[in-house]
Formats: sequence, C-alpha cells, structure tokens
Amino acid sequence: MADRTDAPFRTIVLDHTLPLDSGRTLAGVEVAYETYGELAEDRSNAILIFHALTGDQFVAGTHPQTGKPGWWERMVGPGRPIDTNRYHVICANVIGSCMGSTGPASAGEDGAPFAMQFPVITIRDMVRAQVALLDALGIQQLHAVVGGSMGGMQALSFAANWPERTARVLAIATTARHSAQNIAFHEVGRQAIMADPAWNGGDYYNGAAPDKGLAVARMAAHITYLSEAGLTEKFGRRLQDRDAKSFGFDADFQVESYLRYQGLSFTDRFDANSYLYITRAMDYFDLAEEAGGLLADAFAGAGDTRFCLVSFDTDWLYTTADMREIVHALNAVAAPVSFVELSAPYGHDSFLLDVPALDRVVEGFIG
Repeated sequence: MADRTDAPFRTIVLDHTLPLDSGRTLAGVEVAYETYGELAEDRSNAILIFHALTGDQFVAGTHPQTGKPGWWERMVGPGRPIDTNRYHVICANVIGSCMGSTGPASAGEDGAPFAMQFPVITIRDMVRAQVALLDALGIQQLHAVVGGSMGGMQALSFAANWPERTARVLAIATTARHSAQNIAFHEVGRQAIMADPAWNGGDYYNGAAPDKGLAVARMAAHITYLSEAGLTEKFGRRLQDRDAKSFGFDADFQVESYLRYQGLSFTDRFDANSYLYITRAMDYFDLAEEAGGLLADAFAGAGDTRFCLVSFDTDWLYTTADMREIVHALNAVAAPVSFVELSAPYGHDSFLLDVPALDRVVEGFIG
C-alpha cells in the first residue's frame, strides 16, 4: 500500500487489484480517508463510519472544499457521542465518488477520465475497498461500524460479509433493499442528468459539466430526505420577499428558492457521473438476494456481533417497517439486536440533525 501525500486528499493506493461484483477488477485504486482521535496501542478502539450518498470522508472538522463543518460534526469529536478522546474514527470516501477515491472522474489506463467506462459498482464493492483500507492501516477488528442511509447499507453489508471484523454495528435510517419507489426517485434524477446536453454521454470533463441536470437531480432527491410536516413548518406556502403579484417562473415560493439553492450549491462539490454510479449501486443493493433470497441468511455468520438499528417516525424514504424487517432477520439468527424508532420532525435527514434522543442511543451503544 502507498500513502499518497502529494494528492489534495489523504489517500492510500491499494497494491492489489480490487475485485468487483460485476466480475471486473480495478487496478491502482485510491481510497481517500480521514481519521480523528488516536489509535490505541492495541488497535482496539477503531470505529469505521460510512457516509451517505452525497457525503464524504470529512465527517468532522472543517471541510477543505466547502469551508463548512463536517457532515456529522455534532456526533463525532471530543466529548461528542462518538468521542474522539476515546475512539479512533475512520471515514473513507466510497469508490465511485469524487472526493479523492477512484471514480468516474479518475484517470483510466489511457490517462483519460473513465467517465462511463468506469465499471458498475455495488455497495459491497464500496465496503470491500474500505476493508482493504483497514488492512493497509493494520486494523483487523473494529470496535464498531456506523452509518446512516447509504452508510447504513454499507454497515449492514460489512456485517453480512465481514462479521468477524467488527464487534458492533450501528445502522441508522436505512434499508436492506430499495423499494420500487426508491428506485423511481433515483431514476428521475439520473434522467435529469442524462437529459442535460452538457452530459455528452458522460464525456464532459474537458468542457462544461451537466450542472443543470445534476441540480435538478439533487432537488428531487432532497424532497425525499424531508418530511411533509417539516417542509410545512419551515416554508408553508410563504412567498418570497417581493411583490407577490409578480407571477411567473421565478422562485415565487420560499420552498422553491430553498430547493434551487440546494441544487445549485450541490454542483460545486459533486460529479454528475458519480451521482449516476452511486445511485445505481444503491438501487442494486439487496442483502436478501446476495444470500440466496432469505435476508436472515445474510447474517448467518454475525451471531456474535451486536447490532443497534434506529429509525425515525417521519422517514418515508426508509421506513420503520423497512428496518423492522432487518430486525426480524437478525432475530432469526439469534444475533443480539436492539431497535428503536425515534420521533423527529425532519424526515430521513433526522440522523444528520439535532435529535438529542439519537445522541443518547449512539453514545449508549458505542459505549
């Protein structure tokens, strides 16, 4: 393994080809990562945090690209629920993404960006790369793996495929497979990107990026992260601070302006092709199918691993019913599991926002 110090992000280059579920392999894979807190001498205090679809390795501190706090700053740090005075926290950018790990924008064998020649990846491929990172760091067993949303998918995949590598699994606001509705929302976003003339079949790295399509994709997805009650409380039908009678196609309503801001700001930090690949990986994810059709069989080797699953009552993207299905599968193999549904007004994004009850659950489980 080679640790890249000349790259804009902290990365490790894997010294072996990475096998993928598609049957293809990737050579020279770079995995970008960050660490927080000191690793104990016996390496027993490491926690691996998996990020969600549009997240990255900057879970805490100041994000070097946006200048904003890390995406889970309120959860990770000294004296926080995941206390970096006690634990060594690792967070890696998933392969297929665009924050330093190998993805569609990376150079292929011919030196040009892979673009749509990048191989199809799965959630298990993302985790496989992070297991290789752990090997490179000399960490054989983790104190815990933690993730919300797509990060929760990775945590479950880790438990299903590498159960001996962690003592605890904390999966928040996630699912064992996407519903048809989940896939449909992602397809709307993908079609918005591919309909942008600047997408150019994915070959846009030497020209204008398909920012308009990517912004629309982000807008559509962001709606699924919120609850109706939360949107109503925050925006209602309030108009912008201008003449309410000047009807047209400007952002008349505050909620329109909010979504447009979310979409436009997203294009400054994310790659459209990465969005295509990662959403497809999430849609392919099906732990039961990987285990021959029975979800319980996916966790057959995880009987000694402790699990904690958390859902939110306003999350209609990954519902409490979705998470109960995982709990039932774990019960079927006698894996020790605790489950809690928390009340929060924020919808799916509740795991990222100020929900004190979640802090208590995380702190109690991580121990």
